[in-house]
Amino acid sequence: MTSSYTSHSLPSQQQAWHTYSVEDTLTVLGSDAEKGLTASEVEQRLKHYGSNEIEETGGRNSWEILLDQFKNIMLIMLIVVAIISGILDLVELQNEGVNQSGFPFKDTIAILLIVILNGVLGYLQESRAEKALAALKNLSSPKIQVIRAGKRLEVDAPTLVPGDIILLEAGSQLCADGQIIEAANFQVRESALTGEALAVHKHPTHRGLTEDTPLGDRVNRVFTGTEVIQGRAKVIVTNTGMTTELGKIAQMIQSVETEPTPLQQRMNQLGNVLVSGSLILVAIVVIGGVIRAGWGALQQLVEISLSMAVAVVPEGLPAVITVTLAIGTQRMVRRNALIRKLPAVETLGSVNVICSDKTGTLTQNKMVVQEVETLEGNFLVTGEGYTPNGEFIDPHEQSIQTQNYPSLQLLLFSCVLCNDATLAQSEVSKHPQGEWIILGDPTEGALLTLAGKANLEQPYLTQLLPRHREIPFSSERKRMSVISQWSNIGEASSELATVINPEQNPYIMFTKGSPELILERCQTYQIGQRTEPLEEQQRQKILKTNNTMAQRGLRVLGFACKPLNKLPETGEDNEAAEQELIWLGLVAMLDAPRPEVKIAVAKSRQAGIRPVMITGDHPLTAMAIAHQLGIAESGDNILTGRELERISQPELEQEVEQVSIYARVSPEHKLRIVQALQKRDKFVAMTGDGVNDAPALKQADIGIAMGITGTDVSKEASDMVLLDDNFATIVAATEEGRVVYNNIRHFIKYILGSNVGEVITIAAAPLIGLSGVPLTPLQILWMNLVTDGLPALALAVEPADPNVMQRPPFSPKESIFARGLGLYIVRIGIIFSIISISLMVWAFNESHQAGQNPDSWKTMVFTTLCIAQMGHAIAVRSNNRLTIEMNPFTNLYLLAAVTITTILQLMLIYVEPLRNFFNTDILTPQQLLICLLFSSLMFIWVELEKIAVRIYHKFQGHR
Repeated sequence: MTSSYTSHSLPSQQQAWHTYSVEDTLTVLGSDAEKGLTASEVEQRLKHYGSNEIEETGGRNSWEILLDQFKNIMLIMLIVVAIISGILDLVELQNEGVNQSGFPFKDTIAILLIVILNGVLGYLQESRAEKALAALKNLSSPKIQVIRAGKRLEVDAPTLVPGDIILLEAGSQLCADGQIIEAANFQVRESALTGEALAVHKHPTHRGLTEDTPLGDRVNRVFTGTEVIQGRAKVIVTNTGMTTELGKIAQMIQSVETEPTPLQQRMNQLGNVLVSGSLILVAIVVIGGVIRAGWGALQQLVEISLSMAVAVVPEGLPAVITVTLAIGTQRMVRRNALIRKLPAVETLGSVNVICSDKTGTLTQNKMVVQEVETLEGNFLVTGEGYTPNGEFIDPHEQSIQTQNYPSLQLLLFSCVLCNDATLAQSEVSKHPQGEWIILGDPTEGALLTLAGKANLEQPYLTQLLPRHREIPFSSERKRMSVISQWSNIGEASSELATVINPEQNPYIMFTKGSPELILERCQTYQIGQRTEPLEEQQRQKILKTNNTMAQRGLRVLGFACKPLNKLPETGEDNEAAEQELIWLGLVAMLDAPRPEVKIAVAKSRQAGIRPVMITGDHPLTAMAIAHQLGIAESGDNILTGRELERISQPELEQEVEQVSIYARVSPEHKLRIVQALQKRDKFVAMTGDGVNDAPALKQADIGIAMGITGTDVSKEASDMVLLDDNFATIVAATEEGRVVYNNIRHFIKYILGSNVGEVITIAAAPLIGLSGVPLTPLQILWMNLVTDGLPALALAVEPADPNVMQRPPFSPKESIFARGLGLYIVRIGIIFSIISISLMVWAFNESHQAGQNPDSWKTMVFTTLCIAQMGHAIAVRSNNRLTIEMNPFTNLYLLAAVTITTILQLMLIYVEPLRNFFNTDILTPQQLLICLLFSSLMFIWVELEKIAVRIYHKFQGHR
């Protein structure tokens, strides 16, 4: 059969295979369920379909990332300055043999070192290669058992081709998509792909499956990246490589374009403005100088232009920003948020929508029984988490003993015995020592905890009533039954003798599942010590109670039992065995919200951030939790996955503003939601933990992976990892992001105010007729790196403003000069230059008097500019509070930076080797005092501005 297939006749892998019968799939793929493919057929198909691997496209290699750093306009200008400075030094060296200072090319070397340092810092930020695809590859590359030419072989996953027959058993990792030929008790964990925590029962049946059947409901299919946890199966491979569901995710990841962060965009804008302004000013100076002094002054004008170009570039700014972001990451780690990509620290401050998973992030991921309903009454249950401590409260708000209520006691027996989970105290490092944890399904764990609160312990009951047979749960049956046998009739009599007679009925079947389906199979109900016929009135009451509980967001299970005097025959129809049951009651449970999340939601709303819930749960459950936490308000819409499938992307973009809850959605819907929000100019943080979440995490402005439950793929695609999977941590990280951005603005206005002052001062020298350059490139580098750099780093750790989370986020599209920052920089730069030029004119005239050092005026200008910055740093800590009103010890780093920088500046004047290297002169005590007096004017001016603003606002308030 298979030999007739040639390369051109091989079928496409793009088929709705889940709608095919096994026979049809085998025919289409030209394979044999018993013999598989021959070696020649495998070779032919490998050539046609390609290797079974995730392919990477695009992306930059390390050299491209490094070279991109030197395309920055400010670094390009510095490189040009270094080259011209080197040429001038070379000319001077040829003319005089050695330059005046004895250190040839020192300006060129210093500038190039700064260029290289900034390039390396940029490279280190960007060189974290995308590892999401590598993590996907790890999911799809194990060894696999196949049948080829009738023989069982173990082959490498990349050699699999469509038509291969593979054999799976518990523990197997799936490395291709396929259709099940035969299966025995076969269960697969698909949580990494679909987000569903429960294992999926798989079988060959294709009936009832349509083309649009969701991935998680394709029970006759297996998928790459998932894991077999029980049973065995024979599967025919239908999709390999990039045509698998995992491959489609890889394509989505690679199709998402990475946009520059707001900070990167603002720094690019800053560079363009500074360089453009610098070139315009250089042109004015050169043209004005030539007009005033003629072409003979051209070399001096070029030297002045070089100094201006160096002065305008804030060389220390990239390093300061990098350190600031690094400090922010450390603070976030202490708040359980791990930042993977450094610029994301600042980006968090711009977030105005947080899309969060429900389970484990908004809730505790611990199902807790809230109440139990029998026809004897309704009982509330107290206690938290899986700790088996709590009380049963009757309708009169009185604590009860469960053994006094036979139907309740029998229901609790059913909770323990019809159960596959285990409740235990932790002994592993992943959990705190002694913490109660569940091994198995959280829902079944909640039932064990419930029974534990009635002192019914699992080891004792399973010994008393050991399991004899099980009718397992399935998605079609929606119920589970267990048949137990009394092991000790005498002991049993003391437990439940008034309810069930073990001597007459040595076996008992317990059943749990969907309340509606369980109720259909019940003929009687337990009331006290007797059973009564289940009339229509009782049925309607039970169904009404079930609906009321569901509307409150509770997950409800129905329980029943059936005494048996003999075991059902082996092979007897399960439907027949699960008839004529005795109704016991309803158990309602809830994955309770984290107590701190409600506070965090309120805090985020106060900060202008809208929380949105995205969950795979039932809409009613989602709505109940959302209202309880304050995420949803009256009037907010809810969208389900099916509704999302029906509406177009433009329609979704119109809806997203009013939708706070997305329920029954699959992870791939998240990408559409993020894109729709971004189209509405929202800045989105998105959480996720599964492989399918990776494209949405990468598309979001901030992708947030779960540290505990998240897959490696989701973590590698994210910007941030939550170490505690807690929504409150996202809000805390957002607060830190705002603090970082505020501090970045603080030191930008501090650094650039100084730079503007330096440029104007240098430009003024030739225009007012002074001979010589007031500041050399090396001195300017010193100011920009050390004098500006150390206090700027100290400003980076300035504590948060009290109102940082009591205002809306600033627009990520706002200019770096927005909200008065640009005007402040220009204004302060002008004040700096006025102070410096005034000193420069006075000092120049004084230094040219008899007996004075004619170049001492340059050192006075250098010293005044440096020390004036110290006063500016102290004053700039707050926009509105006077320095005298602030506690100086809340930022000890700033005090230390100001002290150290002042001492270093004095060392350049009075320590001979440093003085020679930086071309400074010794200042007399009188000259130094004059420098200090002029420098203090900067501090006084900034403080006077604050007072003027207060008076203005006070005047406006009285009007």
